[in-house]
Amino acid sequence: MAIHSAVACSRRVTGILRDQPSPRDWMETRITGDLTRLSNFKDVVQSADAVIHLAARVHMMRDTATDPELAFRQANADVTKRLAQAAADAGAGRFVFLSSVKVNGEETTTAPFSEHDMPAPGDAYGRSKQDAEDALQKIAATTKMAVTTLRVPLVYGPTVRANFAAIMRLCDTALPLPLDGVTRNRRSLLYLGNLTHALETIVMSDNDISGTYLLSDGEDLSTAQLVSHLRYALNRHPRRLPVPASVIKMIASLAGKQEAARRLCGNLQVDSTEFQQAFGWVPPFSAAQGIAATTAAHRATR
Repeated sequence: MAIHSAVACSRRVTGILRDQPSPRDWMETRITGDLTRLSNFKDVVQSADAVIHLAARVHMMRDTATDPELAFRQANADVTKRLAQAAADAGAGRFVFLSSVKVNGEETTTAPFSEHDMPAPGDAYGRSKQDAEDALQKIAATTKMAVTTLRVPLVYGPTVRANFAAIMRLCDTALPLPLDGVTRNRRSLLYLGNLTHALETIVMSDNDISGTYLLSDGEDLSTAQLVSHLRYALNRHPRRLPVPASVIKMIASLAGKQEAARRLCGNLQVDSTEFQQAFGWVPPFSAAQGIAATTAAHRATR
């Protein structure tokens, strides 16, 4: 969406991709392969006014890497540092990095995460993102390039995968789900359309001050509310089965699924106020609109 808007504004956009994509006649593409094996980033960023770095090695339930910590650091921290330094050397005016709320931690308790909280990553993925952020801060301090880092929660939209996709598939059945009792938790989410609009806003902005910001839809949902939105968008009967969160946690603990229960029943909130004030940004899509677009894409590809 942001790329389409940039094209509409007569910006020349080049997509740097690891794999061969489906044809895009509105965008030039370059295929690099595995970024950790790319020896020369200079050619990739040559003549770029701005670089948006989205690629990452993401969290995996069954990681097959011999040394996951090293694999995450190489893909997420080392590549980011080399790409940003090449962009600065090439004269790019801005570098935008998509980080993760996992730099802040895994769960909120008394208040949403903010940019001023002490980082507390709980896994190799979060630590690699923090390492990347630290490297970018040094580059921003020693070059003329503005660096904007966005820490985002779960991003959903067409082609969403993992936990969100699993819940959506369950909601698209006649089965009652035991999640309507999970009403007291709150989790921040980010619709892809809002993310791309934020990226466009950054690139088009005159604000050239480097900074790290948290970003979300601005509507924190309980698990029960998320299920309700999904059922409604999928035109499915609610089929309520309000099992208390405490019971879900107990059953999950017995089954060795404590982590899954934490994600379903716990809180993970972010405060986007600083980004909105710095860039004059307001999310153009509501959570309901984002979920409706996501479910429509899900139905179209079944």
